Amino acid sequence: MKRSQAPMPESIRHTLRAGQHPARSVACPWCGVAAHKPCQAGKTRLLTGGSLHPQRVSAWAELTACCPACQVEPTVPCHEDGRERATVHARRYEEAEQAAA
Repeated sequence: MKRSQAPMPESIRHTLRAGQHPARSVACPWCGVAAHKPCQAGKTRLLTGGSLHPQRVSAWAELTACCPACQVEPTVPCHEDGRERATVHARRYEEAEQAAA
């Protein structure tokens, strides 16, 4: 007989994830894993040591922080000379890390 488990309260879940990089809170656009799951290299191999794909960290920074370099709000991609950038500006990473601290 299978035992049903009660859902874990979000406050406890947050405490248990405190040692992880905050970018794990978003899905990885590179490997396609869901939020809070480790990034993968291929179908079966997990990245070790808590490594994340740069695209995931960029997606997290874009969702979390305003960009001081190009003056865009969260969820809006960074731009340069009117063209969307593939990644966010370095200053946006700094803003996102300060907001997460």
